[in-house]
Amino acid sequence: MSRIETIISELSSISNNPRKAMEDYKKETGKGSVGVMPYYAPEEIIHAAGFLPVGIWGGQKSISKARAYLPPFACSIMQSVMEMQLEGVYDDLEAVLFPVPCDTLKCLSQKWKGTSPVIVFTHPQNRKLEAANKFLAEEYRLVREKLETILNVKITDEALNQSIETYNENRKVMREFTDLAANYPQIIDPRIRHAIIKARFFMEKSKHTAMVKELNSELKSLPVEAFTGKKVVLTGIMAEPNEVLDILKDNGFAVVADDLAQESRLFRNDVPSGTDPLYRLAKWWQEFDGCSLATDAKKSRGPMLMEMVKGSKADAVVVCMMKFCDPEEFDYPIYYRQFEEAGIKSLFIEIDLETTSFEQTKTRVQSFSEML
Repeated sequence: MSRIETIISELSSISNNPRKAMEDYKKETGKGSVGVMPYYAPEEIIHAAGFLPVGIWGGQKSISKARAYLPPFACSIMQSVMEMQLEGVYDDLEAVLFPVPCDTLKCLSQKWKGTSPVIVFTHPQNRKLEAANKFLAEEYRLVREKLETILNVKITDEALNQSIETYNENRKVMREFTDLAANYPQIIDPRIRHAIIKARFFMEKSKHTAMVKELNSELKSLPVEAFTGKKVVLTGIMAEPNEVLDILKDNGFAVVADDLAQESRLFRNDVPSGTDPLYRLAKWWQEFDGCSLATDAKKSRGPMLMEMVKGSKADAVVVCMMKFCDPEEFDYPIYYRQFEEAGIKSLFIEIDLETTSFEQTKTRVQSFSEML
């Protein structure tokens, strides 16, 4: 097995078994894990406390118990998270950090039934005002205080600034990885690409950075792959279940870039420099654009995606529309019209973690491949 295959295998194993990653971290450090709900929570505060931030994105499963607490039109991420926490899946977490940028997250934060304490905070949506930075920095201060109480630790500004630099290094390495992966679509197929990115939810960031940095170095030593299939950019919340990514691969598509909330949006921008760590984290939210969950009066997502298509020489955009995600559905008509005017082809597929049959998605992708 080559070094590239070994690294891919290790990262894929971690992304598929987060519980083992949590257990291994506790054995190594003696400290537990803190859950992080979507979207855009300041993981750096948890990292600075010495605990492991663990992403909570639900999973592919049938829903039964959660129906008593969430309406059927809640997105499947939240449905599956509710189902799993009712089953006690998250009870080993020391706490759960809960941003609430959408109505369903607000609802779920108030109905959490797990044993782990919940820390809820709010991202301001009038984001371009200086007052928004001050408000969010104060929210983060409250998050820090609550974590200090729950975890029985002191989180210093020095430790927090160091964690920000650790995360910025990871963001830089991940941006390099996604650029390199576009040149090696057979080695880094859609499922493998997703697994390497997803592993960062369950690893201490400096360890993930080291592994991906080595992978990047190994990839750069290889000649660029010849690829006769079609190249696409993904946009949306997520592209799971993995069967969706397998369908893209089976029909000759390579993912050369993405605009997914579960993937590249998380490391698109670095946290800006400064001395006050909480203000730096707040400033990141102000400078972040191109997401349906972050109010953008200029609607820059469409032009951003078109620039992504141009820069990656993609043939089309695949819209991974999370079923019942209102913010994403509101954005779609705007950038779809912009695609049409620019002559950029796009495919709309529905994402639902409850799905067990993928025939409709397969048919749509096959037809789109033939059309291209």
